[in-house]
Amino acid sequence: MKIDTIISRLKERYPPGKFGSRDPFRVLISTVLSQRTRDEVTDRATEKLFSKFGDCSALAGADAGDIEDMIREVGFYRVKAPRVKEIARIISNDFKGKVPDDMDTLLTLPGVGRKTANCVLVYGFGMDAVAVDTHVHRISNRLGLVKTKTPQETEMELSRVLPKKYWRDINELLVRFGQDICRPVGPKCPLCPVSELCPSGKKK
Repeated sequence: MKIDTIISRLKERYPPGKFGSRDPFRVLISTVLSQRTRDEVTDRATEKLFSKFGDCSALAGADAGDIEDMIREVGFYRVKAPRVKEIARIISNDFKGKVPDDMDTLLTLPGVGRKTANCVLVYGFGMDAVAVDTHVHRISNRLGLVKTKTPQETEMELSRVLPKKYWRDINELLVRFGQDICRPVGPKCPLCPVSELCPSGKKK
């Protein structure tokens, strides 16, 4: 089956991490910061932020201006600074410092959409969920796994066509694949481990 072959080959090249091994709050804040921001920039900003405000309560009590200074590299940092402070306040006050582990509750948090919520479920709690960001949306369509126009459509379609055993894997695999080989512009098709299965790769 095409999907099994693609996942198997990508796993060989990019061994998956330990799902559920990361702090759910850090995953949540990092994913909020990542919106419209390059991955490497998000990683730097997250490190800066948590080096000064190490946990939920510290971030909830932080000055929004100080948060801005820590995340200045990310896109729309002035919007995101009060947003992450409010998320921290809500989790600290309403959830006793523990990030919710269900989609519906996560979606009530400011600035949290389905991608962010699914990332928290996968990377923070090790749950089976399909987290779709720009890499997953783009590459799933490029490989012909889905034919969709929006990330939310891609999430729903992948949930339908992808065996559940691969749900947690798909985000990390396609993100790393997209950063390394299957780039938006100038993909390295000669180096691609699944090029013969890809409609775009065959053309090249």
